[in-house]
Amino acid sequence: MPHHDLVIIGSGSGNSIIDSRFDGWDVAIVEHGVFGGTCLNVGCIPTKMYVYASDVAEAVREASTYGVDASIDKVRWTDIVHRVFGRIDPISAGGLRYRDSQCSNVTVYQGHATFTGERELSITPTAGGAGEMVTADRVVIAAGSRPTVPPVVADSGVPFHTSDDVMRLDELPRRLTIIGGGYIAAEFAHVFGSLGSEVTVLTRGPALLRDQDELVTERFTRLAEDRFTVHLSAEPTAAEQRADGTIVLTCPDGSIIESDALLVATGRRPNGDRLDVEKTGLALTDDGRVEVDEYQRTAVEGIWALGDVSSPFQLKHVANHEAKVVQHNVLHPDTPRATSHRFVPSAVFTHPQVASVGAREQDLRAAGTPYVSKVQAYGDVAFGWAMEDHTGFAKVLAAPDGTLLGAHFMGPQASSLIQVLVQAMVFGQKAQEVATAQYWIHPALPELIENALLGLPLSHE
Repeated sequence: MPHHDLVIIGSGSGNSIIDSRFDGWDVAIVEHGVFGGTCLNVGCIPTKMYVYASDVAEAVREASTYGVDASIDKVRWTDIVHRVFGRIDPISAGGLRYRDSQCSNVTVYQGHATFTGERELSITPTAGGAGEMVTADRVVIAAGSRPTVPPVVADSGVPFHTSDDVMRLDELPRRLTIIGGGYIAAEFAHVFGSLGSEVTVLTRGPALLRDQDELVTERFTRLAEDRFTVHLSAEPTAAEQRADGTIVLTCPDGSIIESDALLVATGRRPNGDRLDVEKTGLALTDDGRVEVDEYQRTAVEGIWALGDVSSPFQLKHVANHEAKVVQHNVLHPDTPRATSHRFVPSAVFTHPQVASVGAREQDLRAAGTPYVSKVQAYGDVAFGWAMEDHTGFAKVLAAPDGTLLGAHFMGPQASSLIQVLVQAMVFGQKAQEVATAQYWIHPALPELIENALLGLPLSHE
């Protein structure tokens, strides 16, 4: 039975743990999917490559606003797919090849790992054949998450797609129905809608992007209803496929939705339940995560976990941070570092972009926390005028003394603009200092932030 100093389950952020400091270690990586994990292969990176193409298409459609007449002659879906995966697939293959053949101290197991005991694993090969048992002094669980599919679809026999495969469709569907109202649904609605599909969105909730600040939720939902056919509070009650291939969904009110392709984007669940972690003595949290402490340690000596399988944040930048913490703590268990989940930002790369950090207004109100707020429209700063933007805004929340509590953006470059406030919050800068102690380039878009901060009704004023 092979024994390793360290076994890492998952080749996404877990793969980044191994650097030159592990050259004298016997390390193993177990991967049951495509090498490189979700972000590289089916998540952040390829989706944003599609989003960029979709943003270009939207820019062409909106060009007449600025006195430039332009039109889209054709969307070459196959070329878009090849542009994305012609770059992604070689990176994945190269990463596997590097670890498998060029790292003499690393063994790659292509298969599915399950625990059979404390730091003892059974690996079932992806390609079939006899399994293998391995043991290790240390195990890092970085097994990620997977899409959830509601039973009404999963049990219907109707063909459907998830974010794992929808980007590799052979052709652009004329009619696409998306079940879901979160960030995955919002991004793919933008992608397919901008490239020419007729998009219908069904969500069980009363609005889209319900995890966002209430103002973002309200305004984004209104904009989405202008772009797509949106059915709110409409979790489908039945699904079937007709003889001609048409997919038919029935809504609670009896209405019928017909489409040529179906995308299920109802969230993701941690993969801990597929690892038999209870055989190590571990238990999962109520929401299915492997429980860890502030040092990413599980309750079992020598087992750590990171990323979607254990984190309350299903975000690649969080998984990367946690991987660095695990890396240090595996190497230096006597001087462990703690993970910081303070002021974790996130972004939705839809149209318009959405970005957020810190508290939402509804959270502060529910907690009885004293706060002030300012909503600054893009169209009220010079670059916003140039863009003819009539819907974008920045919303800043602060304590009455200027301590920043949260920020929420909806509009162009939101994912970049918010970094100014992420940095300010992390380093404890107050609104007054951020607004007045530095120059703001005129007429650049960050003036949106300057004016929002200056507009806060703080207690000293």
